[in-house]
Amino acid sequence: MSTKGFQQGSFRWLLGIEDTSVYPQPGSGMVVLDEFELTGHSLQWREDLLSVARLGATGLRYGVNWPRVHLAPGVFDWSVLDERLELAVNDLGLVVIADMVHYGTPTWLDGSFADPRYPDLVAEFCGAFAERYRGLVDHMTPLNEPLTTASFCGLRGVWPPALEGWRGWTTVTLAIVEGIRRSVAAVRTANPDVVIVHVEAASLYDTPHEHLSAEVGHLTAVGALPTDLLLGRVGVKHPMWSWLVENGASVAVLEGLLIAPPTVDLLGVNYYPDLTPRVLRAVGHDVHQHTSNQWTDGLRLVIERFTELYGLPMLITETSIEADELVRRKWLEESTAQVRELRREGHDVRGYTWWPLMDFVDWSYASGGRNVEEFVLDPSTTSGSASETYAERGSSVTPFLRRMGLVSLVEQVTGVLHREDTLAAAAFETEARG
Repeated sequence: MSTKGFQQGSFRWLLGIEDTSVYPQPGSGMVVLDEFELTGHSLQWREDLLSVARLGATGLRYGVNWPRVHLAPGVFDWSVLDERLELAVNDLGLVVIADMVHYGTPTWLDGSFADPRYPDLVAEFCGAFAERYRGLVDHMTPLNEPLTTASFCGLRGVWPPALEGWRGWTTVTLAIVEGIRRSVAAVRTANPDVVIVHVEAASLYDTPHEHLSAEVGHLTAVGALPTDLLLGRVGVKHPMWSWLVENGASVAVLEGLLIAPPTVDLLGVNYYPDLTPRVLRAVGHDVHQHTSNQWTDGLRLVIERFTELYGLPMLITETSIEADELVRRKWLEESTAQVRELRREGHDVRGYTWWPLMDFVDWSYASGGRNVEEFVLDPSTTSGSASETYAERGSSVTPFLRRMGLVSLVEQVTGVLHREDTLAAAAFETEARG
């Protein structure tokens, strides 16, 4: 097991630039959701990368935009990445964790994650990247947040392949897991020194209703399933085996995932205090998920749970809060204090990533202003955060901006998004340089 830029006992401060990249199929009701374009990063990438180093970070989680690089099977356009990665690594000295797939696939992959060609083609892309950038970028995340990807693409039909229900979730999840398995094999062949950073969204559920306690247990188990499947832990005695089979998983596929599971070098944990914790509430005959702020107690619980489940060295690969500058600074200071305490207690946490560096555009933008989340924000528990934005898509992105960055985006009359540091930016620099 290699951890190269994240050796035992070390700690690294990182920043991430929101890189969701979902290109809809023809005839879809959504428009392109490319955060690099929407936030102006495609034009102001040099300034943004310089800000990462300016604020004291020595690591960067960076998306490689699979839909725009992999033009066709065996055909790639590396020109944009060549320039950006050269600046990030050789000029600024950053350790880059390449985020290979962030929710979207190339449009020529007709069935997206459900296309039978998907596992081999994503492995082709990851292997080609690893070979080209060996020695420059040796840390890779094959796919960001399998759990979130399966929810949006397989359970709720928001993004391609727009499947719905638990059978859709199972289809997408099994494809994702097989894709990661083949990608890890491909990149380790191309670059034996590669460090695999498996990044997953944390999930925390609770309910005030006794009759929903079983649903809490079910969703908690679902939250661990993608990683359990990837690591070869879902055998016939696993409590979710029968449920997977009932929802379309073939026994042969599940048994195949038990054979030679890949090695994960670092486990990335994503936690947002105002988004990750959920409360299930009965609303008539329906069950609704409401956010429930657990602040640093939730972060501690997540780290303790991941430690117990997997025993792997960890990075906090995403955290922030949607709120005013003072609350963002408070979360930064108190969450980093919690991480220090966890490390003192022996938890092997080797890095902290504020995500995102700058504000980003809400995902509802690509769906005509329709809320696409599986939860509803609870204004009483979101630390002053604005409620979910519902706006008509127009020439301005300001109504859709999520104020979660260390750097705020301020839209000019020309449409250019000006970057302005927040109070949280100064606090991050103090922590990182301290």
